[in-house]
Amino acid sequence: MRPVRRLPRRQRFSGLSFNRMLPNLMTLLGLCIGLSSIRLGLEGRYGTAVLAIAVSGVIDGLDGRLARMLKATSRFGAEFDSLADFLCFGVAPALLLYMWSLQPWGALGFLPPLMFASAMALRLARFNAALDSAPKAAFAYNFFTGVPAPAGAGLVLFPLFIGLAANEHNLFWLQDLVSYPLFTGLVLAVVAVLCVSTLPVWSFKNFKIPTAGILPLLLGVVVFAALIFADPFFAGALAGLAYIVMLPFSLRSYRKLAHEAEERRAAMERDETETEIQPSV
Repeated sequence: MRPVRRLPRRQRFSGLSFNRMLPNLMTLLGLCIGLSSIRLGLEGRYGTAVLAIAVSGVIDGLDGRLARMLKATSRFGAEFDSLADFLCFGVAPALLLYMWSLQPWGALGFLPPLMFASAMALRLARFNAALDSAPKAAFAYNFFTGVPAPAGAGLVLFPLFIGLAANEHNLFWLQDLVSYPLFTGLVLAVVAVLCVSTLPVWSFKNFKIPTAGILPLLLGVVVFAALIFADPFFAGALAGLAYIVMLPFSLRSYRKLAHEAEERRAAMERDETETEIQPSV
């Protein structure tokens, strides 16, 4: 009887699947777009540069969610995302504002951008260090510690948003006002402090909308989308103002949830104590 000839087994390809690489590819795309804003700023195309940072912010909001959906989260992805955030939302906005407004003040005008970029690096380093720290309370996962990087970039670009919108509507007096180095430097310093602060800020990850508020929210999104197409720079400035107004409400919500959690913990401790001292029958 002739021996049966076995076919050689096919070798499987080794490496990561495309699904696991996709979030990192999106982060890399956002990094390239964000850094391209610096080149656009050097060419004096500040409007396009601001839009590039905005697109990078949208990609930054999507890559993390995509990684969780595809179960492709990793420590490498978290570190890479932080480095991309520092360059796109720390370095790029600071250099844009320096070239647009602060350059006439020379070395003194470079101090606020330097302060903002340094604060953004510290904020992201603290975020990465918190990944290995002890678990937080359940309600605390709905809050960031300090203003997150993309929101910080949007806030710090407020003078540039107003200046570009004023230029389009021939409001040159307003453009001169917001481009004055003292005003721009003050905005950079204030936002830098907000980024490294311990202020609790809504993350909107598990934010629940009341049923009665769904329709007004949808209508508001439609109006804001129409405003973006009509005047994107004014819409960006308006979004920054809305974010600033939100911060006190976020702090109040955090304190309320923390107080309720403390009351529940105290009640559980009292119940445990009463159970321990209750005499057995």
